[in-house]
Amino acid sequence: MASTRDIRRRIKSVKNTRQITKAMELVAASKMKKAQQAALAGRPYAELMADMLAALADRVEESQHPFLARREIRTRGIILVTSDKGLCGPLNANLFKLAADIKTPAKFAAIGRKGAQFLARTKRDLLADFQVHDRVPFNEVRLAAEFMTKQYLEGVVDTVEIIWPRFKNTLIQVPTVLPLLPLASVQAAIAALRAEAGRPVVPARAVDNQMLFEPDAATVLASLLPLYVNRQVHQQVLDAKASEHSARMVAMKTAKDNATKLLGDLTLEYNKARQAAITQEILEISAAAFAA
Repeated sequence: MASTRDIRRRIKSVKNTRQITKAMELVAASKMKKAQQAALAGRPYAELMADMLAALADRVEESQHPFLARREIRTRGIILVTSDKGLCGPLNANLFKLAADIKTPAKFAAIGRKGAQFLARTKRDLLADFQVHDRVPFNEVRLAAEFMTKQYLEGVVDTVEIIWPRFKNTLIQVPTVLPLLPLASVQAAIAALRAEAGRPVVPARAVDNQMLFEPDAATVLASLLPLYVNRQVHQQVLDAKASEHSARMVAMKTAKDNATKLLGDLTLEYNKARQAAITQEILEISAAAFAA
């Protein structure tokens, strides 16, 4: 049996660990709430963009825009969204597994330090990596989105897809692949935006599209579709931040609970060791008195 001094040292160490994990759990819970609110704040914007696209849908020829043109897929372009730090359970590992399952030629852009490290370690084709702060400013995310869009337009990659941990609830984050380019159609983009905003999907002709466009509808669409792609990437990164903080909160809560359980076991072991030492001392005193 370990000495009481060793057990006391372990109890102190476990108490410190529990205190740290509890603090990290509270911080992650606060950040998770803010990230969820930021993700939901984009719904009105998505609704307005859906209305504008619906008004444009019947006025332009979709095949004229490069984002809507179909071509042979030789190299996939993947944006991998991960966290900058660890201690968030299996969140990043699940994303890495999804990326590792891609067997076709692919080029990657990473948002998050962990993703960049994984791609470099596994010697995958990493075009660029980007860092985004916890507040997820649009200007920072736009750099990554515009970079991959440029690679697509120049023919370096033939698709643009994003891998991120989709936030389902506090306990569940689902690693997901979402194709961004080429767009299936304007109608598909409208449907995705309306679903995100929580509105029913209606045909474009059913929308009151009394809008005037200058200089013309085709020019407006050419400007709106890149904004749509940038906005989609930004929304998924916001979602990934909510997933990261949720996973970290759950991981820290589990660590705190395990520390509490271990602390109880160590306290019981310490009491047993202390009782055994006292009993031994009483026996030695009694034996000495009897011998005298």
